[in-house]
Amino acid sequence: MWFRRDLRLRDNPALLAAIEESRADGDGRVVALFVVDPNLWEPAGAVRQAYLVDSLNSLGASVSRHLMIRHGDPRTILPEVVAASGATSVHIAADFGPYGAARDAQVEAALTVPLVRTGSAYAVAPGRVLKDDGTAYRVYTPFWRAWVRHGWRAPAAAPPEDVEWWEPMACQGRPPRPDLGALVLPPAGEHAAWDRWQAFRSAGLAEYDALRNRADLAGTSAMGHHLKWGEIHPRSMLADLGPTDEVFGKELAWREFYADVLAQRPDSARRSLDARFDTAMPWTDGDQADVLLAAWTEGRTGYPFVDAGMRQLRAEGWMHNRVRMVVASFLVKDLHLPWQRGATEFMRWLRDGDLASNSHGWQWTAGCGTDASPFYRVFNPVLQGLKFDPEGDYVRRYIPELRHLPGKSVHEPWKALDGYAHGYPEQIVDHAAERDVALADFAAIKGA
Repeated sequence: MWFRRDLRLRDNPALLAAIEESRADGDGRVVALFVVDPNLWEPAGAVRQAYLVDSLNSLGASVSRHLMIRHGDPRTILPEVVAASGATSVHIAADFGPYGAARDAQVEAALTVPLVRTGSAYAVAPGRVLKDDGTAYRVYTPFWRAWVRHGWRAPAAAPPEDVEWWEPMACQGRPPRPDLGALVLPPAGEHAAWDRWQAFRSAGLAEYDALRNRADLAGTSAMGHHLKWGEIHPRSMLADLGPTDEVFGKELAWREFYADVLAQRPDSARRSLDARFDTAMPWTDGDQADVLLAAWTEGRTGYPFVDAGMRQLRAEGWMHNRVRMVVASFLVKDLHLPWQRGATEFMRWLRDGDLASNSHGWQWTAGCGTDASPFYRVFNPVLQGLKFDPEGDYVRRYIPELRHLPGKSVHEPWKALDGYAHGYPEQIVDHAAERDVALADFAAIKGA
């Protein structure tokens, strides 16, 4: 069993298929393998890497310390492990991302045994929900309706408790966990995922619709990183939802929709679905672009709500979803930088960074994606802060230079006599002016 984005035993059809085959045609033993692929490991930030190490530790405990971890190119490693173990097949959950799908095809070509795909990271695999004419959906709402009509299977059975795991050989061990200093990450792994899900169901789900946009409150599920690494399957979560939980179910459907779009258009991970944004939009470039990107990335734009979000991202590897939209809008429409630069930073730092959701979430905000928010919808970073962090608690949590400012005044330090007394930077751009520039730029490319 080659684990990738399915670091769990429960509700894992690929694992069940491996166990069943081992008992029917083999000696009953199952190899539990994870490959640390440098193409995925090296671009990741420290928080993202640390969380993966924690999740692997949890998975290792679940397989009685028999998790084999190898480092390097899967195209080379998988044939080596098959030869060493005598495995008769390699079982995986299908990967529909552009890199993952290509990697799996190359691994399959290198193997002398079958590569067996069972299940995926989604309740409904990409490509299964289609319009009546057989084409893919480009708009979320009709996709969601069709996705619900299509339905999904019930969660898979738990694996038997007496699985015989193959004793690892030539195991290189877990990658070194980066030192995060005083930062404590949330618990990782399958048990932590279920604990968090049950806690949210009992104490947060009923208030989700009312609180999910409040950056200062714990109103979201915080399940993103568990879903990203497959510590829980969305099918298991959907099985727990009732008729009154539709709003949360729709959020899970966005994840499935974006995976479907990416599977149909693999190039959209890096290219705008509206090609004019890549070919005709007059983006800021050169040294000025690098200076602006650095200020945005480091949380020193002079806009407190934006800066709090970016500092949270770098400190915790996570950011509230409402704040993600605001900082994305600011990068694209205030700093006039292409969405791809921001998406790259998010994937570097987010412990829940998912390629499909990230790329298409950015394109939605930028106005160039499928079912995108109109480009003329420009988030006002001050008004967004006042609305979704009304007492300024979120900003003060991440910007110590502004903790002396009381209540909502923290969102407008330029109005306080001592607003900049502790080193907080002044605004690097004027939002109203840059909004006008963005709208003019968009008007200019409409005919392109």
